[in-house]
Amino acid sequence: MTTNTARGLQDDALTDAKVADFLQASPDFFERNSALLAKLRLPHVRDGAATVSLVERQIEVLRDRNQALERRLKELVDVARANDALADRIHRLSQRLIRAPDRRRTIDAIETSMREDFDAMHAVLVLFIADSQTDEPDNRRFLRHEHAGAADIKMFETLLQSGKPRCGQIRDSQRDYLFGMDTVEIGSVALTPLGPKGSLGILAIGASDAERFHPAMSTEFLSRIGDLIAHALTR
Repeated sequence: MTTNTARGLQDDALTDAKVADFLQASPDFFERNSALLAKLRLPHVRDGAATVSLVERQIEVLRDRNQALERRLKELVDVARANDALADRIHRLSQRLIRAPDRRRTIDAIETSMREDFDAMHAVLVLFIADSQTDEPDNRRFLRHEHAGAADIKMFETLLQSGKPRCGQIRDSQRDYLFGMDTVEIGSVALTPLGPKGSLGILAIGASDAERFHPAMSTEFLSRIGDLIAHALTR
């Protein structure tokens, strides 16, 4: 490239974009003009004082890009491992539910799985009953029965109508109803409606970590857990 022209372009018409386009269209330019590589100097981006050659800058850019790709790959591997572990836990829950011969044993299997498979020490299963229906006594720490139209259940009307799990913070009144004496230990909650539009009840899992269940997280696995439990309770 001369001081006057670059492939027919007048010097006063050159712009950064045109030079960049020219270099992209001529990848062998610096091979044909290798002396330029030793003359071109660029400010060092990290200390602002020293200068480096174009080749050194290219190496630095490639190194940074490689490190970014390695971090992204590690994130993907971590997610894959976490999903694999969660799938294994759901498999164990499925096995427990299959082995349960009746409704009471099914509820026991759900509680055991929450505690042992999912390490969910703060879990509550709320099952809805009709006004005339009688059922087994509540285990106030895990199982409770409630009329679907009860005032306390109306607090969860939006969740039930959506029929989809929800994660994150919940209102104090909801947290107090679900977890009672354990309320102060609950930082975040995962709520899963059971059955179509929550017709069977709600599974609530609390965590002390405020970021354990957050609104942006995927709820696909929670939906699967809810489907398994709903099917086991109605078979």
